[in-house]
Amino acid sequence: MQIKKQHNPYSDNIKKSQNALVLQYLPAVRALAYRLKERLPTSIDVNDLISIGTEEMIKLSRKYDKEQNDSFWGYGRQRVHGSMLDYLRSLDTMSRADRRLIKIVDKEIEKYFSTHEEEPTSQYLSEILEESKEKIDCARDGSKVISLMPINEQITILSEENIFEAVEKDELIDIIKEILNKFKTREQLIIQLYYFEELNLKEISAILNISESRISQIHKKLLKQIRNELGLNDG
Repeated sequence: MQIKKQHNPYSDNIKKSQNALVLQYLPAVRALAYRLKERLPTSIDVNDLISIGTEEMIKLSRKYDKEQNDSFWGYGRQRVHGSMLDYLRSLDTMSRADRRLIKIVDKEIEKYFSTHEEEPTSQYLSEILEESKEKIDCARDGSKVISLMPINEQITILSEENIFEAVEKDELIDIIKEILNKFKTREQLIIQLYYFEELNLKEISAILNISESRISQIHKKLLKQIRNELGLNDG
């Protein structure tokens, strides 16, 4: 004889409460996704970011204990943001050749910028590097995605070496602080606004009255100096 499973009103109430939490903060998830999208290439679909973030919110709602944390969004925001970055990492199918091209393109952009105070067009880079414009565009898009990752990951990706095999995490933080101290006050502020305030280049440009191209070059200058300091392959 099959025993019928008893209905559990208490369990139903918990489930409803959890679902209500997700619905309440869904606009915040959407806002976070659109905020991230502003810093990404057009090939990334914001709806995919929203979907990933919502899935993470549902998982978090099942584990959330308001007795330990009275703010669900305070508890979940970093995890939702992290799930979106994990999704971007999963899209990384770049080969070694692709990574090399990104570095070559970045170097050519830096060279051009030092003379013209603006970034070159993809058509110009295509002609100089004798690569198709499509490949150049892909390299520039890849560079945008990489720039959203934590600094240690960016260095690892472009150096093709595991940064934590070279230094401990605390040591890397000290190296970054030391290098940043050598930057001008405005350059330090740009790094602060980009990584910690999560502003996009357009917003930082408006605040500091400095071109987006210049901001991009300051960011790349930091990564280059960190790689040099660590003695990592930058070729």
